[in-house]
Amino acid sequence: MLKISGPSYGRFCDGVSRRDFISIGGLAMGGLCLPNLLRAEAQSGVGRSPKSVIMIYMAGAPPHQDLFDLKMDAPLEYRGPYKPIKTNVPGIEVSEHMPMMAKIMDKLVPIRSMVGSATGDHDSHICYTGRSAKGTVIPPGGWPSLGSVMSKLCVEKANGIPPFVGMAPNAGHPPYGSPGHPGFLGPAYSAFRPSGSGVSDLTLNGITSDRLEDRRALLESFDQFRRDADASGLMHGLDSFNQQAFGVLSSSKLLEALDVSKEDPKVRERYGKGDTRNYGDGAPRNLEHFLVARRLVQAGARCVTINFGRWDFHDRNHSELLTHLPLFDQGFSALVEDLHRLGMDKDTAVVAWGEFGRTPQINATGGRDHWPRVGCAVLAGGGFRTGQVIGATDRLGGEPSERPVHFGEVFASLYHWLGIDLQTTLPDLSGRPQYLVDGWQPMKELT
Repeated sequence: MLKISGPSYGRFCDGVSRRDFISIGGLAMGGLCLPNLLRAEAQSGVGRSPKSVIMIYMAGAPPHQDLFDLKMDAPLEYRGPYKPIKTNVPGIEVSEHMPMMAKIMDKLVPIRSMVGSATGDHDSHICYTGRSAKGTVIPPGGWPSLGSVMSKLCVEKANGIPPFVGMAPNAGHPPYGSPGHPGFLGPAYSAFRPSGSGVSDLTLNGITSDRLEDRRALLESFDQFRRDADASGLMHGLDSFNQQAFGVLSSSKLLEALDVSKEDPKVRERYGKGDTRNYGDGAPRNLEHFLVARRLVQAGARCVTINFGRWDFHDRNHSELLTHLPLFDQGFSALVEDLHRLGMDKDTAVVAWGEFGRTPQINATGGRDHWPRVGCAVLAGGGFRTGQVIGATDRLGGEPSERPVHFGEVFASLYHWLGIDLQTTLPDLSGRPQYLVDGWQPMKELT
């Protein structure tokens, strides 16, 4: 295997052993080692807009009744101890522990009636694909995530910046650490993961550009292998992986985008730092990830995913939320304000959500359990019609009472906004064409 420098790290949640960052791979003794964190060349002619998406996965599923849908008319064992506060949009209220988001509600779209999670299982799959991981026919290879679809269909914005970047950790519960998988599109469209010590692999560390070109030529000598015999797409993506890897290594754009020290100190202070440690078996509450996401999009990334916290509070729900809500409030509001400050709000859509909601009634240990019947989300940017709430639940917060919104509708809205025809199909590993969404249409409320 040919590589620039640095040790190898662990396994990602799809079970494939990879480098955390960049390895320029080759073949050895029948084994395959690829820089499979980068996408293949984009198909031309589709999705030519400069638009990008930042998606925040609130790992473990937040309690909708304690964020955007407080139920003050419900009994105490349902509503909990939190109080609602007014926002800068008359008639919209949110939790008292989200005062920063309350001040910019005119730039947000809370959704109080998210549905579509067929099970109560902890799996980020529905947040990244718009489809339930169970209860439906899954094509060979599995459904691809939004970032992977964008990698394939959206024209590249900038050389040296991967189109799909996942700010995902290695988590104790693998779905909590997923950036979104490529599914049947294959590893060529995997997320690029700038995690941990792999950042050091972004520099050549003594390797000159001439030596880098020699390695490029050596890799090109492998082009006679029978790539067409590999249905997984690993061999098919080899050349394009290498092109992307060499492009990143010979450019400083990605390293500069990841370096938040280049930001104005006042901007960094507004975002804050949060906590870089994983919360239990979940993700960190790293506020600098919000800033990095903005910098990546500004530099040319198409899709950036962020994994934030661990919201699975079966015990002590309200005291545990005090470790999450204030940080989420700060990071999310800072990101939205920053996008508007920089004039990026029209071309950058932001969505934050978890895989389902939480039980209306607080359990005996003060927690809320899994509740797939309804949950919440919040959108921003995208030139959407903001300053409105979409959907509602009943008095106890257990069932949607107005305008149920399926995850697939949000994905349909994003694809449509990106300029991708919803009738577009992509072949799965059996060659069968698959639609991007299951017949869902863009949400009229957002336009």
